[in-house]
Amino acid sequence: MILVTGAAGFIGYHVSRRLLERGDDVIGVDNLNDYYDPALKEARLRMLEQDQRFRFVRADIGDQEAMAALFAEHRPTRVVHLAAQAGVRYSLTNPFAYTRSNIDGFLTILEGCRHHGVEHLVFASSSSVYGANTRQPFSEHDNVDHPVSLYAATKKANELMAHTYSSLFGVPSTGLRFFTVYGPWGRPDMALFKFTRGILSGEPIPVFNEGKMIRDFTYVDDIVEGVIRVLDHTAAADPAWRGDEPDPARSYAPWRVFNIGNNQPIELLEYISVIEECLGKKAKLDLLPMQPGDVPSTMADVSELERTVGFRPTTSVREGVRRFVDWYRHFYAV
Repeated sequence: MILVTGAAGFIGYHVSRRLLERGDDVIGVDNLNDYYDPALKEARLRMLEQDQRFRFVRADIGDQEAMAALFAEHRPTRVVHLAAQAGVRYSLTNPFAYTRSNIDGFLTILEGCRHHGVEHLVFASSSSVYGANTRQPFSEHDNVDHPVSLYAATKKANELMAHTYSSLFGVPSTGLRFFTVYGPWGRPDMALFKFTRGILSGEPIPVFNEGKMIRDFTYVDDIVEGVIRVLDHTAAADPAWRGDEPDPARSYAPWRVFNIGNNQPIELLEYISVIEECLGKKAKLDLLPMQPGDVPSTMADVSELERTVGFRPTTSVREGVRRFVDWYRHFYAV
């Protein structure tokens, strides 16, 4: 039995579906909150519930009693923790939502793994942990002590908390730093969704830093493939790790972090032009300054992922955007 938190979310839905397709039993948990349209979450959930191997528990991961009961009843052997309060800009106005979900909620997951002998915890971190770093591509071996948003700080905190439980209690844990994930069933608050909706409705789309942002856009199927491969490759201690030259990517404890990114970043304006091409319609651009908490560029070094589990993302932005547009037109009957 594999527990997937945030199962009705964007990545959680895709991971759950892939696990079910390969024959795993999945227990999904989600609180179906209204950070964005719950109807989209419910639609994803209906798709998952068509498989008899999927069971759903509606609960908040921050609810200690509910999560303790879930672990005790279902006794998952592995956990994929994807539930979180997402979004950089939202953290500027709703900071307590991030500590409740991303800190307190993650602690309940760690406690469940500790007390029930979970074989492997795989959890979502974020490329945002690289913060003020400018040397690219971003490497897991680089220090990440200068976050520029509370969201990023909570994700770095998750990595530290997981390491503590790996060290103290032997919980094998792997953190995955996702780079700008997009694709079908995506979140309405993310760029591709907002741009597609705006272009089709003829409304100006907000383009921050006047489009001079560079992002390592990563297609969701590539993210899922990385998650599954890492889940099957249980974190182990590195006997060569040294405290006098500590490697931030490894540990003496059974703990690791990996980047999952496309390793082919493009400028935001080019991304928009691909969306225009797929939609057959030009965008009206509302050019805006850089927003607090944003960074100008991201690019993932994925050599550690490839070396360890034999995988690196390959889906081009043009192909990924086309698949999203096809899904969007079908789902919203546009």
